[in-house]
Amino acid sequence: MIDSTSGKETSATHAAYLSLREMILTGVLPAGEKLKIEQLRKLLETGASPVREALSLLTSDMLVERIDQRGFRAAPASRANFEEILNLRCALEDMAFRQSIAQADSDWEERLVLSHHRMIRAANKPNFEIAHKVFHMTLLSNAASPMLERYCSQLYDLNIRYRYLAAAAANYQRRDISAEHIDILNAAIGRNADVASKALLTHYRLTGAYLSKQLGDL
Repeated sequence: MIDSTSGKETSATHAAYLSLREMILTGVLPAGEKLKIEQLRKLLETGASPVREALSLLTSDMLVERIDQRGFRAAPASRANFEEILNLRCALEDMAFRQSIAQADSDWEERLVLSHHRMIRAANKPNFEIAHKVFHMTLLSNAASPMLERYCSQLYDLNIRYRYLAAAAANYQRRDISAEHIDILNAAIGRNADVASKALLTHYRLTGAYLSKQLGDL
């Protein structure tokens, strides 16, 4: 017999998780802010239990911290934390990207081209961030290392928070990000691991240098 009540609770928890995750990543719930169950319950129009369970799940994503036995807060942000995320991301993605290229085949190349095309079409649209992540994760998806890809995905999300913190600055988009993506794509399809890795890491470190400067006062 299927427990429909349990299914509804799981669905409510998942919905709360997705909503809270989005609000934390985009800064709607600011870094370091105490997350009160009752306030979030009213905001999401759901029960206290799904909110509490969602916050517990988000602690595994390192987007939420427990501040006592029952309390939560959005994970704090700092320049040191960002630089650690950046360094780990560069190290792990370099490993995964090189593994993907070493095992390159036509299927992976087709998925790369398609994900890049979809990212371009999503420019200046609400779904751009989703398409952007898909492109970057597709670069790593041929590594045949699920745990490594999972860590890379988590670091990507942690990095997003910092991009939203700095995105309002006037000079944020002065770089030709589209050209950088094309360079990464072409090097990957050309199966030149050294050139591809250098293009990817330069892409991250240019953004990292800018964000680190912006975060100096945090």
